Amino acid sequence: MGITIYHNTACGTSRKTLEAIRATGVEPEIIDYVKNPPSRALLKDLIAKAGLSVRQAMRNKGDLYGELGLANETLTDDALLDAMMAHPILIERPLVVTAQGVRLCRPAELVQEIL
Repeated sequence: MGITIYHNTACGTSRKTLEAIRATGVEPEIIDYVKNPPSRALLKDLIAKAGLSVRQAMRNKGDLYGELGLANETLTDDALLDAMMAHPILIERPLVVTAQGVRLCRPAELVQEIL
């Protein structure tokens, strides 16, 4: 199994994580999740394997989070997943998948745990 990074080129942490992966001599599969988001089922699976709640896997920075009222704690996981499917930019990044597991690599150094 190779390494896959769900990447956003506009994100410094995502770029730093990609550099750390490449520093090991491995070229990962790079998925621009904003243009090519994972399916709902895959996203749900990645979140679970990373040991995160759906809310923890949601990016809460930026105007869209506030505009959509996503800070409302009564929103269900399904409602949050619906928002991430409709607006992939709301998926926190970068998610990295290796044979060792799945991590949300914030900070980027967390990638070392699964390389």
